[in-house]
Formats: sequence, structure tokens, C-alpha cells
Amino acid sequence: HLQLVESGGGLVQPGGSLRLSCAASGFTADYYAIGWFRQAPGKEREGVSCISASGGSTNYADSVKGRFTISRDNAKNTVYLQMNSLKPEDTGVYYCAAPPSSFTTVQAMCVGTLVGSWGQGTQVTVSS
Repeated sequence: HLQLVESGGGLVQPGGSLRLSCAASGFTADYYAIGWFRQAPGKEREGVSCISASGGSTNYADSVKGRFTISRDNAKNTVYLQMNSLKPEDTGVYYCAAPPSSFTTVQAMCVGTLVGSWGQGTQVTVSS
């Protein structure tokens, strides 16, 4: 069955960096866009960044543009989220997600939250 496993979360000071990883298994991940979403306490889950199957198309939330970079290694079935210049408002549980179809675009997935499967999440806390 389809499985998405996140890792790399933790506690970091403002201005610091973290790299999240999402390992996909149970499906042909390199045919699908993959995305990162986050949920802060008391807030709705929001799309952070998504990447197309080939890696040629990406989407970023305005709040993370210029600070976060999404990438993927299809040989390893892994998607990464490099997070730099972290701010306290980046705190939350970060989820890896796959869309319901290989035809789903990164815009539909990230902006429309068109998601078929979720990982279990990894906590990111930005605090001094």
C-alpha cells in the first residue's frame, strides 16, 4: 500500500535551517507530484510547497518563497524540503502528501489541497 514517511523535524532557533525528507513507497512515486503541507496549532492545514513528478515544476506558498526549496530524487523515491531562515511562524506539524492522480498538477495539489494520501507528520518548532 502507499506509504509516505517524513523525517528531519526538530527544534531550531529563529534564523536556523532544517531539511525534511519524505520517503515514498508502495507506488510508482516518480509518476506523481509530491507536496509538503503544514498545520500550526489552531490553524488549518496549508500547502507549503509541491513538486511535479519530473521536478520541473514547483509551487511555493508566498510565506516561504525565497527561504524554502523543494527537490526530489526519484532514484531514491524521496522528496526534500530545505528550510532556511526559519521563523517562529513556521512552527507546526509538516506533512508529506501525494495526490489522488498522477495527472494532478502542483497548483491543484498545493493551492487546492487536492491530496489522496498523507504521511504521519513531523514536528518543526522554531523558538529561541
